[in-house]
Amino acid sequence: MLKLRDGIIELYRKVATSLPPDVEDALKSAYIIEENGSNAKQALSTVLENILLARETSRPICQDTGVPVFYVKVPIGLSQVELKDTIIESTRIATEKIPLRGNAVDIITDKNTGDNTGKGFPVIYFEETHDSTLTIDLMLKGSGCENTGQIYKLPVEELGAERNLEGVRRCVLDAIHKAQGRGCPPYTLGVGIGASKDQVTRLAKDQLIRKLTDTNGAPVLADLEKRLLNEINQLGIGPLGFGGKTTAIGVKVGVNHRHPASYFVDISVCCWANRRGRLIW
Repeated sequence: MLKLRDGIIELYRKVATSLPPDVEDALKSAYIIEENGSNAKQALSTVLENILLARETSRPICQDTGVPVFYVKVPIGLSQVELKDTIIESTRIATEKIPLRGNAVDIITDKNTGDNTGKGFPVIYFEETHDSTLTIDLMLKGSGCENTGQIYKLPVEELGAERNLEGVRRCVLDAIHKAQGRGCPPYTLGVGIGASKDQVTRLAKDQLIRKLTDTNGAPVLADLEKRLLNEINQLGIGPLGFGGKTTAIGVKVGVNHRHPASYFVDISVCCWANRRGRLIW
């Protein structure tokens, strides 16, 4: 597990200091369409410069290095206990070496552990697969944008949101209206729809792992994603809330079956620094 530990440390470094190409390309495209001399264009110019400097100096893109969220696809027979221990050890070392800001705070004592480890921290999701390789996805989820997320229980009378995809659409637009610029847009949005609150919260965050350039396998959801992205970008909130044409660079929707009596929708909001990466072992 020693080599795997070192691989996870480097995954931390990559994710903390360098945005994935699809996210960076989307931000560059947003810069092009914003009006010359506008606050929006200036904000995106600063963002792009920050991305370049972080990569060149191997320093974190944002001072809030967030909550580490791991999605681990495990081949049959590989110990999840050992993998968890390795991830935790890697987290401690990466926090010191990169460095990452210590963000794990004890609920009872209010003390920061200083090494990004603690009860349920980092967040680790395991899935056993028939694949022969171990796949580890890491997302560093900033808490400023995390705080702007919303969960809805349809129907919502004040939004005119019924238990259907039109109701989902209204919830997403309401969530972004409430967020305004507090979560550092341009946003990437993950939307989860399903039977229970815990299920859709996980599902919404799962969507943030998807590449911005992918196409939803369900045509009706692909159309909803495109429509929502277009409508959100007409709200005028703009980069960092300064106004402009680009409030979001991606909307991704995931669904599970629901119970006849329940229809939950969760919107997970990610700031412009959608920090994610993958290690295949």
